[in-house]
Amino acid sequence: MKAEASIKHVSGTIGAPPSKSAVQRYLAGSLLAEGVSELKAGSLCDDSLAAISIIRALGAEVEVKDGTIVIRGGFKPVSDEVNCGESGLSSRMFIPVAALAGREITVTGRGSLLKRPFGMIVNPLGQLGADVQTSSGLLPVKVKGPLRGGDVNADGSMSSQFITGLLMALPVVEKDSRIFTENLVSRPYIDLTLKTLEEFAITVTNEDYRVFRVRGGQKYMPGKFTAEGDWSGAAFILVMGAIGGKTEVSGLVHDSVQADRAVLDALRLAGADVKTDGETVTVTRKDLNSFTFDITNCPDIAPPLAVLATACRGRSVLKGAGRLIAKESNRADTICRALNSIGARVSYSGDELIIDGVKSLCGGQSPAYNDHRIAMALAAASVISAEPVVIEGYECVNKSYPGFADDFIKLGGRMIITNKPV
Repeated sequence: MKAEASIKHVSGTIGAPPSKSAVQRYLAGSLLAEGVSELKAGSLCDDSLAAISIIRALGAEVEVKDGTIVIRGGFKPVSDEVNCGESGLSSRMFIPVAALAGREITVTGRGSLLKRPFGMIVNPLGQLGADVQTSSGLLPVKVKGPLRGGDVNADGSMSSQFITGLLMALPVVEKDSRIFTENLVSRPYIDLTLKTLEEFAITVTNEDYRVFRVRGGQKYMPGKFTAEGDWSGAAFILVMGAIGGKTEVSGLVHDSVQADRAVLDALRLAGADVKTDGETVTVTRKDLNSFTFDITNCPDIAPPLAVLATACRGRSVLKGAGRLIAKESNRADTICRALNSIGARVSYSGDELIIDGVKSLCGGQSPAYNDHRIAMALAAASVISAEPVVIEGYECVNKSYPGFADDFIKLGGRMIITNKPV
């Protein structure tokens, strides 16, 4: 599928898409809660749909209607295989949950997920009594429990997603547990996990993100939940306002623990006019200057920030770019390739993305590299492009933001999509 994106003046108001990170965590909690939970989740992206498929395979009964998900929980696997689609979070989060079962369960996926690393799960789950087999450190993963709890060392230097999985699974085992970790990245995502657990009446003690104490024998309590708006998806819309006019995004929780709320800090550093009012953020274009920003704890906003930096005077630097290598694509590389193909000046050196601002982009054609955030970055970059930007493989946006094209058009853009699946 191709999409031809063009927009000259950005103006409008949209509602933020639901946070897929929150939706997937709520679904995992609802699976482990005996009884009926209700989740208001709005439109569902591919990753959220994958999580629904997983919890059904693990025993939940699920009904979806008008943006609300009703889940009758209870962990009782009805399948020997769960397919995580292309969701990195669901795969690493649900493997420890699957390990609660006393039977072998195969966890698999498709596309880019088959190339992402899973070796970090083997030793920790083994320490907790599970038998784990990977395919040379990749999916599919075979896991057989049950987990018994206890002390475990887990590497959090590459991703916090597996730590989230341990935090979700260990409260229901009989034995108390301690998770020891060092160099934990993406701490705000752990904060989101802990917040979600608290909503299900689960208690975890966090000792400076180095030790997590998890009391065993706890019970998830069902309830009614609402997924907050997604700061990572909204970041593209806010950046479009900063470089091309004015945008207003509603449904964003100002004191959210989502890591990507940091986009506001970057926008202010660049000189954009940023105003917040309750759950609404308004960004207006001003003269933009280069900035330096650390994305270690918020790697998902690197693509829109690279677009922002391209529209700034001078040289901007995004530090912590090593976090981008094992995403849907090698995102440090594909940001450079995609934006440079339409006239940007982006390079990757050491642990930094270096972006030299340009007066305008030439436009043209680029693949999305099967990466939803690259596709949206290319569309956002059309704001400062002399000619339209043609995005090959645009359909990957469905992974996180299926309504992006509609919102792009609401803001004054033109999006022509061809070769749609029949």
